[in-house]
Amino acid sequence: MAQRQILDQFLQDNPDIEIFEIILHDLNGIHRGKWLPREQIAKVFEGGYKMPQSTCSLDAWGRDLDELVQESGDADGVCTAHPETLARVPWADKPTAQVIVSMGSFGGDQPYAGDPRVVLQTVLDRYAKLGLRPVVASEMEFHLFELDRDKFGQPRHSQRALDGSPALGGQTYGMDTMRETAPLMDAIAEAAKIQYLPVDTLISEFGPSQYEINLYHQDSAMRACDQGSMLKRAIRNVARSHNKVASFMAKPFAEQVGNGMHIHFSLIDDNGDNVFDNGTDAGSPLLRHAVAGCLATMAYSMAIFAPNINSYRRMVPGCYAPLAPNWGYENRTTAIRIPSGDHRAIRIEHRVAGADANVYLTVATILAGALYGIEQKLAAPDAVVGDAGDVEAVLPHFWQDALAVFEQSGFIRDYLGAEMQKTFTLCKRKEKQEFDSRVTLLEYDAYL
Repeated sequence: MAQRQILDQFLQDNPDIEIFEIILHDLNGIHRGKWLPREQIAKVFEGGYKMPQSTCSLDAWGRDLDELVQESGDADGVCTAHPETLARVPWADKPTAQVIVSMGSFGGDQPYAGDPRVVLQTVLDRYAKLGLRPVVASEMEFHLFELDRDKFGQPRHSQRALDGSPALGGQTYGMDTMRETAPLMDAIAEAAKIQYLPVDTLISEFGPSQYEINLYHQDSAMRACDQGSMLKRAIRNVARSHNKVASFMAKPFAEQVGNGMHIHFSLIDDNGDNVFDNGTDAGSPLLRHAVAGCLATMAYSMAIFAPNINSYRRMVPGCYAPLAPNWGYENRTTAIRIPSGDHRAIRIEHRVAGADANVYLTVATILAGALYGIEQKLAAPDAVVGDAGDVEAVLPHFWQDALAVFEQSGFIRDYLGAEMQKTFTLCKRKEKQEFDSRVTLLEYDAYL
């Protein structure tokens, strides 16, 4: 069905919709865009929706990158709507719908290489040339906090002990803990249903006020990322309507575990067969090539997996975050895990990224690493047996180190594109400069 036909059908099925939210993703995964009245939505589907291309590269506070603006004159691009993402917005006060767009050139004939969604599509196109299609699913952890912070400016846990004090732990898989938040969790599940987001499981996680939500796998990696991004948005907005703050911050508390985002993927061929499956629990040689590629490119990719200064507070021993490029079968202490189960569904679980990472760039980078291993026929090292958590942190574990490696990486340039490499580096260096320029409370405590 043509784009305009899909839109017309949606309008017919939803005659009460007054407002459309046009959603563009920036480098940080922040949702940018505009609200349009119903009578103007057709213009978007006809290629008439313009925004500055610099919108894709705004920093965490929504500020332009001066270098790019001066270089391009802050040129407009034309956005393409993706009708499969049309959905109602259940938390809005007025009848509202949303649709995801991607950025193109002003003439609309070329995608903009600085758009994270476009970057992912570029990687998927390379797989398509090999007759392969990634099957992807995501797991995301998040915290639920009270709206107001404590007197020190720190977030307050929504989960409390019986005496009202902050809970010491999250009651992992705790059913009573889930029951305490049942109205909010039910609302998240209902919002996900309305927005066609296939939620699998929702559990209470290890840390206090921490939860994990999983999505069913999709044989379209792009669709899986659309769903992951929109689910984060739904969780945040539903939580706010229940007077809570849903946070995907990597490490809200130094003494507690952080929030990760695990990506599961396999590859299917034109016949729909899983090429990682060779009838054994060990998997095919192609699986080992993909694992080897993910390991070989992991250091270059850390700036994507851990994109913020806070991300690296998660990358420390004892916090269940991988510190080295390693892998294992059914081993949750490794960076790459091969889950057990039916060999026909054998897959790779990539466990490095934080929940604060851009899901499109994360999946694009993981799949690019696997593709690199397949194309180069790399050999994977021996799988780790036992605890891999107590190892030397050989991956970049400081923000500046990760950015330096990312900026110079030929792998990043060749698979994600020079434009993405450039804009992402500029964006993150600008953010780092902001943090470097601030005097912290700890400095006052130490030196005043």
